Amino acid sequence: MATIALVDDDENIVASLKMFFEAEGYDVKTYHDGLAALSGLTEAPPDLAILDVKMPKMDGMELLRRLRQTSELPVIFLTSKDEEIDEVIGFNIGADDFVRKPCSNRLLSERVKAVLRRSRGGEPGSEEGDAKPIVRGRLTLDPNRHACSWDGDPVRLTVTEFLILQSLAQRPGYVKSRDQLMDAAYDDQIYVDDRTIDSHIKRLRKKFREVDDEFDAIETLYGVGYRYNES
Repeated sequence: MATIALVDDDENIVASLKMFFEAEGYDVKTYHDGLAALSGLTEAPPDLAILDVKMPKMDGMELLRRLRQTSELPVIFLTSKDEEIDEVIGFNIGADDFVRKPCSNRLLSERVKAVLRRSRGGEPGSEEGDAKPIVRGRLTLDPNRHACSWDGDPVRLTVTEFLILQSLAQRPGYVKSRDQLMDAAYDDQIYVDDRTIDSHIKRLRKKFREVDDEFDAIETLYGVGYRYNES
């Protein structure tokens, strides 16, 4: 049974979603402000969190920034805003999806399932442990455990970062366009732009350079895309 955390200051929305997801078979935790959620999600991480953007004490964006300092918890944002910049910022700081309010519970449920599938490294019906680890020089990726290491040192990656790196590492030396990386990392129903992929690449490099300050395995080919160079 997967555990979902609902974080929204609208008690009616929380009560409705809690009832729906519990009927779907999920264990559901609820929080009504970002500050309380930060403590709860850190101490007892669920499998996925659904965050409202506008909340008292700490908004959803700041909550995600704080979480990303120590956690790669899959996150879906609920937002009633129309500004595209909100989604750009959210994806750039590590969100996995955006769903606009009001939305049907069924649509939200499908997006939750899609993100959970990505985080678990497989499609419905796939057998646990059926994907072999990818070893490319000093890099090791284990899709079954969503684990990454460089020279044996663990590197914590979000779902999206892992999928982008996996796509690059599957064919070292070959160039992947931004569109190809989008297809590898995102569900078909999720739109992201070039800046989002570029931001994920920057985050990947930063994380690897925290364990190896000479890391240069991800190469930018300006106007074309990116490639992984095996070392």
